Amino acid sequence: MRVVVQRVNYGQVVIADQTVAKIGKGLVILLGIGPADDAAKTAVLAKKIALLRIFEDDQGKMNLSLLDIHGEAIVVSQFTLYADTRKGNRPSFTNAAKPELASPLVDRFIEELKSLGIPTQSGVFGAGMQVTLENDGPVTICLDL
Repeated sequence: MRVVVQRVNYGQVVIADQTVAKIGKGLVILLGIGPADDAAKTAVLAKKIALLRIFEDDQGKMNLSLLDIHGEAIVVSQFTLYADTRKGNRPSFTNAAKPELASPLVDRFIEELKSLGIPTQSGVFGAGMQVTLENDGPVTICLDL
């Protein structure tokens, strides 16, 4: 799994002029699934992200987690995180999982976050989406699992 986590003041996902997800303070999570990924990895990754101490405490230090601040999350499936640009100028996406593997794992990851007590919304797998956010900090973390 490959993830880009962005600390945000707000975020939203729009599809065909309709807002399908909208949050306040929390995380926008771009999630890529690889062919070797499985359900066990979704649980590990969800816990890691929920406990990632990237929110500021009273002294301005990144010492608080998403759970600590009672933040929200939006998860957006993004196979382009597995882009291979080593040859030529057109990215190859052959390293991304096929939709029949990726879609259920994205759903599982969302359920794992919810089970940890994080209000979680999402985009729609495979849809063209417009993601709007205000990156707070900016703080952007990349994770590979």
